Amino acid sequence: MLLAVDIGNSNIRLGGFVGDEIRFISDLSTDTKATADEYASRIISVFSLYGVERSEIDGAIISSVVPQLNRAICRAVEMLFSVKALVVGPGVKTGIGIQCDMPSSVGADLICASVAAHFLYGSPSVIVDMGTATKLTAVNERGAFVGTSIAPGVMLGLNALASGTAQLPLVSLEAPMSVIGKNTQDCMKSGVVFGAASMIDGMSRRINEELGGNARVLATGGYASLILPYCKENITYDENLVLKGLNLIYKKNK
Repeated sequence: MLLAVDIGNSNIRLGGFVGDEIRFISDLSTDTKATADEYASRIISVFSLYGVERSEIDGAIISSVVPQLNRAICRAVEMLFSVKALVVGPGVKTGIGIQCDMPSSVGADLICASVAAHFLYGSPSVIVDMGTATKLTAVNERGAFVGTSIAPGVMLGLNALASGTAQLPLVSLEAPMSVIGKNTQDCMKSGVVFGAASMIDGMSRRINEELGGNARVLATGGYASLILPYCKENITYDENLVLKGLNLIYKKNK
């Protein structure tokens, strides 16, 4: 079994792959102060929860946008499974091109999502990743990563409204009954939820136009399932796009 680890700013997603089949998915909260031992304890708890034996793991691959955690997670994986994790970065074969000013600076999660989009869904594509930040990635007709647009994530926007104003409260992330809010809470919910959906619709159209107009739009990330129902564009949702990309990359480097 392959252990795929996607280290994000808010959460760390673990996935177990047997071939192309996902055996389990689990999310841990990201803690930059946690040690390798602490992460090892958390990971082994996940395995116990899903009934997976440590001996089943014969490989590991990591995608990370939190570099300070790489060493701790790699050490935890080696302690638990006696395997050296492959970390997605320069020198790792992905099967796609990277056409931007500084290829080495592209986030590993964006590369993994682009790999999965190209090999599983076909190119060109626009990938919407809704996590701590909302990222819209362009993949051209040859499957090459050509660039990304980055906007504040929906929770960042919601928290900024509450913390940066004197009279606006912190509200739950859910759509109100109407776009036109009748009270403070619904006004904020409308702006955040419908505003995010409209941004995704508009930005995906703009990126699609630059790609030639026939790109498939894919979405992933923790907040995608909350926002996509209010989008008007035709968007395919795949919550495990990055993990699937990790699985494909591991196979190319095995």
